[in-house]
Amino acid sequence: MQNIRKKIFAEAFLFFSSALLIAGCTSKNSKSEKEHKPNVIIILADDLGYGDISCYWQKNYKTPNIDKLAEHSVSCTDFYVPTPYSAPSRATLLTGRFPLRHGLVQNPAPDAGINDVGINANEITLGNVFQEAGYRTKCIGKWHLGHKPEYFPVKHGFDEYYGILYSNDMRPVQIIENMDTVEYPVDQRLLAQKYTQKAIEFITTNKDKPFFLHLCHAMPHKPLAASDRFYTPETPNDLYSDVIRELDWSVGEIMNTLKKLAILDNTIVIFMSDNGPWYGGSTGGLKGMKATTWEGGIRVPFIISYPKIFPENSKVEVPCWSPDVFPTLLSLTNVSPSSQNVLDGKDITEILKGNQATHDPVFSMHNNNLMSVRKGDWKLFLRNPGYFKKIDLSTWKDPRAPDGKTIIASPGQATPAQYPGIIPAKTENEIQLYNLKNDPTESNDLSNVNPEKVKELLQNCQKFEASFTTLK
Repeated sequence: MQNIRKKIFAEAFLFFSSALLIAGCTSKNSKSEKEHKPNVIIILADDLGYGDISCYWQKNYKTPNIDKLAEHSVSCTDFYVPTPYSAPSRATLLTGRFPLRHGLVQNPAPDAGINDVGINANEITLGNVFQEAGYRTKCIGKWHLGHKPEYFPVKHGFDEYYGILYSNDMRPVQIIENMDTVEYPVDQRLLAQKYTQKAIEFITTNKDKPFFLHLCHAMPHKPLAASDRFYTPETPNDLYSDVIRELDWSVGEIMNTLKKLAILDNTIVIFMSDNGPWYGGSTGGLKGMKATTWEGGIRVPFIISYPKIFPENSKVEVPCWSPDVFPTLLSLTNVSPSSQNVLDGKDITEILKGNQATHDPVFSMHNNNLMSVRKGDWKLFLRNPGYFKKIDLSTWKDPRAPDGKTIIASPGQATPAQYPGIIPAKTENEIQLYNLKNDPTESNDLSNVNPEKVKELLQNCQKFEASFTTLK
């Protein structure tokens, strides 16, 4: 009887030991699987200039939370978007494809009757690929990839949406949640707070599973608007800095939430802008502004944090661009889509690590025209980028200015008197060549003295353009 009891005890011990071992392995594998799928957050500012934050070139005010993010991240000094305006740039970020390939080359605008323009149904977005990989996905804020139902974010890879579907100065200014209008009119002074709160709720709800959050702030796109906490009526000429300080606060709230939930180390965070600044902003001394393909219109801040992979407080000077975000995120998350369109970006993980110092040429465009190419230190304009035509401020009026009823924002809006960069003068040459390392303000055209470099870059452009007719 005693031997039987020993045998039963031994078998029970083996059973429970095996069960514990299996449970331990399962727990370990689950943890490993979760760590294998990092969360992804893209914080996209609207019209934020290269010189609008203090970790880049801003000197008149501080952005401590964005600066802190940069201290623990990689910052790119020469990062580009393909267009100096919203919709094509945003579509490129989400698809990894140049606008001439994804086809969205102009801004939808309901108050201008541009309603049948939006993201193509065949485009595969970051939302689509992360959704397929089991991520929970949400877009908050400005979409601007179409405002008819078939273009809505929830039709293009996002489980949830909350925000204004287009620019915040386009009527009607209304907040959409998923497919429904939930707020009209909209007090834009509360937008940054609402978007931040929605982001925190989403992160908190999904802290135990992988998520992709595309947080697209309205600011500092006009009309500028700041909440009472950040608005400083005693200094009426600094509304722009009030807005940036609130944007900085929002970044701090997001990062503090990740830290509090103990998921910061397993989260990739990108902070960037869709294009250069409008009046009142700063290009950090670069020429031009939004709507131009001078450096001030297409070079933007770009910060990426992923503590497991990237070094802290590192700067990358290799010219990169927003089409790289799509393939780089797929690489970092080990996500392999079941189908994928032709991409124009490259995985820049090794560049961001500091292990690689070269990148393929990067291009810009305006409307349907290829405008410029940058390769290494050199930038070539294929077409004259234009100049600033003097505006009579006594008669200038913004047709989309706040009216207190349909567009509600803060007083003290910026005007053309507050040009954000070096004002472009009229130039004669269509083709212009600049060495940006020696001449970051694009002041000395070298096209006549360096014809071989012109020829080389023109060939890069011809090859790139040819790719649109052979492969989509």
